[in-house]
Amino acid sequence: MDLTVVAYVAYLLVSVALTVWVARTLSRNGRIFIADVLQGNEKLADAVNHLLVVGFYLVNLGFVSLYLKAAEDIPDAARLLEALSAKLGVVLLVLGVMHLGNVWVLNKMRRRGILERENTPPVAPDAWTAPAGA
Repeated sequence: MDLTVVAYVAYLLVSVALTVWVARTLSRNGRIFIADVLQGNEKLADAVNHLLVVGFYLVNLGFVSLYLKAAEDIPDAARLLEALSAKLGVVLLVLGVMHLGNVWVLNKMRRRGILERENTPPVAPDAWTAPAGA
């Protein structure tokens, strides 16, 4: 009995479920981080968070779709589990790399924002002095 179609269905169900779970987790927990990066601008943080989630879905679901095809027919349950574990392992690695990439970029933005806040004068200047000899 050929189990290739069963493998496809199981792969799609698990991959999509994992993608949705990771996206929701990142969205819920990343919102606070994004708001800090954007110096408390809540509306902008929500918009950026939503755009990141949409991009995350597009990239990961696109990858899951492209990676669907099995290299060979799956004749038995043992091969079904082997094929699923290999494909799902790659999907999990891609999800992890996407997550780490997002965190890295946001951390770079956050550090830049912290440096800008630290280098801002505590009081706005109220006068200007010409350089000596001008």
